[in-house]
Amino acid sequence: MPFPHASKALARFTVLDLTRVRSGPTCVRELADWGANVIKIESPPGLEEPMGGPREGGDFQNLHRNKRSMTLNLKTPEGLAAFKRMVKKADVVVENFRPDVKKRLKIDYKTLAKINPWLIYTSISGFGQDGPYANRPGFDQIAQGMGGLMSITGLPGQGPVRVGIPIADLSAGLFASIGILVALLEREKSRKGQYISTSLLQAQIFMLDFQAARYLVQSEVAKQAGNNHPTSIPTGVFKTKDGYVNIAATGQKIWQRFCEAADATELLHKPEYQGGTARSKNRDALNAEIQTYMEQRTSADWVERLNAAGVPCGPIYAIDDMFADPQVKHLKIAQSVTKKDKSKMQLVAQPVTLSRTPSRFVAPPPEIGQHTDAVLKEFGFSARDIAALHKAKAV
Repeated sequence: MPFPHASKALARFTVLDLTRVRSGPTCVRELADWGANVIKIESPPGLEEPMGGPREGGDFQNLHRNKRSMTLNLKTPEGLAAFKRMVKKADVVVENFRPDVKKRLKIDYKTLAKINPWLIYTSISGFGQDGPYANRPGFDQIAQGMGGLMSITGLPGQGPVRVGIPIADLSAGLFASIGILVALLEREKSRKGQYISTSLLQAQIFMLDFQAARYLVQSEVAKQAGNNHPTSIPTGVFKTKDGYVNIAATGQKIWQRFCEAADATELLHKPEYQGGTARSKNRDALNAEIQTYMEQRTSADWVERLNAAGVPCGPIYAIDDMFADPQVKHLKIAQSVTKKDKSKMQLVAQPVTLSRTPSRFVAPPPEIGQHTDAVLKEFGFSARDIAALHKAKAV
């Protein structure tokens, strides 16, 4: 039975996935979810310590749906030869080894491009493929710190604070997938492959966005602002009668709407809050005054009241509350996949909807080496070839 594709969009492309842990698998998950034939190449059991948490855990399950798994020992001559034979028919190779590893294994871009000039080869690393830190081990929190993010996260004076998700890993993976899609589009005209590289550090710096631009353009070094937006005032977290809400009352029109909806029109007439510059200068005093009004009503009351007035406002959910929200349910971002034992498991679906070629869950994450023989057969390996690979312990 042929392996089903998650979408028609990328069904014509074959991806050899050499990645581990998170940044690389995030990249490849994008391609798998949009229908690419993704083959996750793993070391045979016992050769390496498993990385990325338990295989049956939610983290691994969410990262590796819609993929197939085969084992291949690239450190054996037979395994390396088999991989290079597969490369001839592949469109994309993705890896996130340290830069020197792929050269030692003889699977770097220059080597593989001689076999398949059509190949799109993508590398994700901690700090880049060259430079003084190239061979340092990369880790998300290290990139968050070196990329400036931890210096602007948290309450003023609190000291550095990491973001609650591996944002450097995730963004590096997403940017790598964008690079692959761009290269595939360009290849249709040039008929040539190319090399793509990104790093956790580059991705994290890019994600600083306006905070980085404030320094590059205006020489402003951002500091921790806690729950206050650094430039749009008043925007932040406010305590209500029974919890907390976020409010973004930035800009004169929305500020006026907020004051009217909150029965706080007297704030409109105070000179220290006249205009955005004044509100920014006096943000602490302004937040304290707003707080006195917010504590008079429940969170649900404020969310309904302010949104009706055209003032952005929303509850602050724990993750279980978030998935229970009616709008989240309507968006169907939690979707089910059928496991091998026929039970259902929910995972986080793609946040983008395409009208003709949507993404769907067609297969749960594979067991290690589950599809080894089937994949080799698809790539033209005979039964004798496959038996020889098993005998050589190359698969």
